[in-house]
Amino acid sequence: MPLHVPPAPAPALRTVLMALGSPTAVHEARTPSLKNASGPATPELPLPVHVLDRISPEGTGTARLTGWRFLIRCGDRAVAAAETRLTPDGWVFSYFFEGPYITSAERALRQAEAMPQPYQPRLLSVPELYMHMLWLHADPTADGATGHPAPNDLLVPLAPAPPGIAAHRPHRVAELLPVLSTRLTPAPLLGSPA
Repeated sequence: MPLHVPPAPAPALRTVLMALGSPTAVHEARTPSLKNASGPATPELPLPVHVLDRISPEGTGTARLTGWRFLIRCGDRAVAAAETRLTPDGWVFSYFFEGPYITSAERALRQAEAMPQPYQPRLLSVPELYMHMLWLHADPTADGATGHPAPNDLLVPLAPAPPGIAAHRPHRVAELLPVLSTRLTPAPLLGSPA
C-alpha cells in the first residue's frame, strides 16, 4: 500500500533548494557524501519532524512540529538529509547531515510501503533518549504538521535505537510509549524515599 507523504510547505522546500544551490552551504556541511556526489542533488521524501515533549505513564504523548526533513538523492541513492525549521520569520534551512539515519529511514519507509494499511509517514524525535522513529499515522489524509501519536499509530525505531529497543520493529503507540515513559522517569536518588 503506498504511503501518503504529506506535502512540505513550499517555503521549506525552497530553502533546501537554495542551500543545495549554494556552494558555500554544501562545502561547509559535514557531509562528505554530499560534497563528493556527482550529478545533481534533489530533495525527496519530505517528512514532518515532531518532537515528543511528554509521555504519560499511560502511554499518551504530546508532540509538536519542529521542522521538515528531506532526503537528498544523487543518482540512485540518498547521500544526505536536509533539515528545515520554522522561525517567527518563516521556514529556514537548518543543516545537512549524513550517517546511519539515511539508510535506516529508507529501510523503515520501504517496510511501511509493504504494509497492508495506508499510513502517513512522519518523524518523531525523543531527544532525551537520542531516539528517532518513523511515525506511521493511521489517518493518511491528516495535516502532517499537527496531531499527536494515537494509540493505533505505529512507531518504527530507527537505527541506532536505545539499548533494549529493536530498530525497525514496528510497535503500536499504546505499546511503545509506556516503555519509553519508564526510561524518561528519573530514578530516585540513593537514600531518598522512593
